[in-house]
Amino acid sequence: MSRIPVWFAPLLFFVLPASAAPPDFTRDVAPVLATCLKCHSTATAKGELDLTSRKSAIDGGASGPAIAPGKPEDSPLWKRVVTDEMPPKKPLDAKQKEILKSWIASGASWDRDLTVPTEPTAERWWSLKPVPPKGPGPKSIDEFIDAKLTKAGLTRSPEADRRTLLRRLKFDLVGLPPTYEEVEAFANDRAPDAYERRVDEYLASPHYGERWARHWLDAVRFAESNGFETNQPRPNAWPYRDWVIASLNADLPYDRFVRAQLVGDRTGDDAATGFLVAGPWDQVKSPDPVLTAQQRADELHDIVGTVGSTFLGLTVGCARCHAHKFDPISHLDYYRLKAVFAGVRHGERDWRTPESEAIALRIEHLRRAMSDLQSQLETLEPIADPGAFTARRAPVNARRNIERFAPVNAKYLRFIVFATNQAEPCLDEIEAWSAEPTPRNIALASAGASVNSAGNYPPSEKHKLEHVIDGRYGNSRSWIARDIGRGRVEIAFAKPVAIDRVVWGRDREGQFSDRLATRYRIDVSLDGRDWTVVASSDDRSEPAKDAPAMPPGLTAIEKRTWRMAASRIANLKSTITEMSRSNRVYAGTFGTPDPTYRLHRGDPMAPREAVGPGAIDSIEPKLAIPASAPEAERRAALADWIVDRRNPLTARVLVNRLWHGHFGVGLVDTPSDFGRNGGVPSHPELLDWLAREFVDNGWSQKHIHRLIVLSKTYRQSSRATEAGRAKDAQTRLLWRYQPHRLEAEAVRDAILAVSGKLDLRAGGPGFDLFEPNGNYVKVYSAKQSFGPEDFRRMVYWAKPRMQLDSTFGVFDCPDGGQIAPKRNRSTTPLQSLNLMNGPFLLQQAGYLADRARTDADPTRQLFRLAFQRDPTIPERTAADSLVRDHGLAALARALLNANEFLHLD
Repeated sequence: MSRIPVWFAPLLFFVLPASAAPPDFTRDVAPVLATCLKCHSTATAKGELDLTSRKSAIDGGASGPAIAPGKPEDSPLWKRVVTDEMPPKKPLDAKQKEILKSWIASGASWDRDLTVPTEPTAERWWSLKPVPPKGPGPKSIDEFIDAKLTKAGLTRSPEADRRTLLRRLKFDLVGLPPTYEEVEAFANDRAPDAYERRVDEYLASPHYGERWARHWLDAVRFAESNGFETNQPRPNAWPYRDWVIASLNADLPYDRFVRAQLVGDRTGDDAATGFLVAGPWDQVKSPDPVLTAQQRADELHDIVGTVGSTFLGLTVGCARCHAHKFDPISHLDYYRLKAVFAGVRHGERDWRTPESEAIALRIEHLRRAMSDLQSQLETLEPIADPGAFTARRAPVNARRNIERFAPVNAKYLRFIVFATNQAEPCLDEIEAWSAEPTPRNIALASAGASVNSAGNYPPSEKHKLEHVIDGRYGNSRSWIARDIGRGRVEIAFAKPVAIDRVVWGRDREGQFSDRLATRYRIDVSLDGRDWTVVASSDDRSEPAKDAPAMPPGLTAIEKRTWRMAASRIANLKSTITEMSRSNRVYAGTFGTPDPTYRLHRGDPMAPREAVGPGAIDSIEPKLAIPASAPEAERRAALADWIVDRRNPLTARVLVNRLWHGHFGVGLVDTPSDFGRNGGVPSHPELLDWLAREFVDNGWSQKHIHRLIVLSKTYRQSSRATEAGRAKDAQTRLLWRYQPHRLEAEAVRDAILAVSGKLDLRAGGPGFDLFEPNGNYVKVYSAKQSFGPEDFRRMVYWAKPRMQLDSTFGVFDCPDGGQIAPKRNRSTTPLQSLNLMNGPFLLQQAGYLADRARTDADPTRQLFRLAFQRDPTIPERTAADSLVRDHGLAALARALLNANEFLHLD
């Protein structure tokens, strides 16, 4: 339904003759109703009354229907208007009241919905104004900074010394400390381009992506577990992390970087869409439709909110229940964005890589080999003997059970369950195979079979009687009987056929093992009256948790053959599982979008009108996506809108993130909130200049990095002055470089680097800092001892959600529960205790001491390794005394705890 703005109401002039026809809604009525929309629109709905559509007006609000078509006197809306109760501050005049009354009396026809006007462009918030073209003013970072300093009566600090500068640069771009030799070489390099060459070297390093990926992963709430109460790991989430690292190293243009994360399934970047599902996911489902609807709404809310905050720097999620209270983001805007992602769901899918096709072929070859071996085992399985009194066959299992018997003609087959291991019996499929040269399953609906039962579980999409003959496996396509421990299924074939095998299972996918039939009988019949038993559980071993799968009734030779085949099958399964895991990625699945409705107050159980896909209407350029657009096209259209050069937010947000990463605070100090509730730029002209420079140079992040770190502003000393502190205590004007403590990851990586234990192996599944366990509710017990497998860079830690490393988690690491565009900087006793007495620090201090002992002067070598310099005379005296009294490891431990090691100046 098209919508008309109501802001043109004052421009309309109308005269309603006494004998006129009913008022025209668009021309006459809409301007009158416009006066009500400030309090009674989709966005506000005071008293739960929404007057933007006929349906919502007639449905009414908390007090009931607002309009009774044809009956003004019975319409609460008219009663409040005629008594001047509404609108409260400026009641309608006589002419407006007459129009409203006549319209209701004529039936309240309503041909178009109404919308509340957005802000006029001239009054837009600074971040929503177009990025201006470069003007004749300043043309470098330093010129912008110096202009502000001069105005404040301040001057820039002198350049930092070479050791400080190189240490700052390498930590910023690579996240690792320089070596003593690197510092000495730089200090003695007097070439004019000495610093520039180091900048280019570090930007070209593969470790650059590892450093800057951590900033991005914080901002997009990436973690490798689901969160919520079970918090199970996501073993195939890591490819997204590796994709981010590789993309940054390759300086992938940011417009392509954004598109890949929204529609990588269409661009060949499968791992990139891990961005969409990088957040928490409640995997515990419930038959309660209210809870299910709420879970789905929360999943999509996480995606919508993260897309808005990450790429646009707007708190779009605040419009879930009503219009944004501060920014021009309407309630409908939120649901338009939600409709874009309505087909996205959490989960894994195939990962297309250059190696994936070869892996798939290899897996198929291994599966054929395993199938041949399984067929060999099946031929060894003794024929069922319903009259047997001793066990000859293997116990039942939840996946697949084969009942072999001598060929018998049958038109009907009956499967009767007498007992289960738990609850009502469940069967995902019953197959009856013909005794022909080319066997076929005749127990299929597609082959003309039909089925009935003695009673079914309450109706469910997953559990239906017809599922046992539909040829599809798994719990989600199964049947459950009505009675606990008992059940009967009867299948009628299209015509009598000789069969010699029945195959059945509870869940061929192996996800569930409850509801398994443990005592059963299988009968066949030609007329449906006289039945013959062909198989039963009487000759099977008793079910047991660790029961051997080998049938007891085999000869010695058959047992040897069986063991060899079973061993090979186990090895093949392990290989296939490992190869399949490497060919899967937790990057979301995409299906037909669910219909999207505006939810009253965000309540999934209170849907209002249907909403099509779109974007934020107040942000240029306008985006129109057809309601019929396929799922991927919706995401592609939104991606194009985000990276459109006319979008005022995208480039500003990204360059501000880069500035924040270098200086510890952005030009806007709220990196993911550029709205009215966020910060305003300390240097707005510089921010716009950088945004324009960014786009004009191919959306290159490395270009912006280079501009920043080559600037005199970045290279200045951190020395404080009284004038600077008095006029700008927070250093927002950048009269010096603001010293700060390294992040937790950089501290851990630096410790490993100086101890000589850092493993620079890149990519692949991460390492775990918690003890392994397979609990349904994952238990995260921190490791107390560490080996070489734990000594990789911390970006490769398989970071779980809501759980922090016991040593470095107290250093303000985000827990992955929500976006973390910037980190807190706290100082707590636990930080000192962990660095002084933690098992990791004690271990690494020992390694550092061992490394220093290989030098002729171990004490001096410790200073060179930790601080990249020689000790001063007082430091040397104190260090020698400490080593004499407590050993070299004590000195190593002290240096790793020093401010000089933990902070950047």
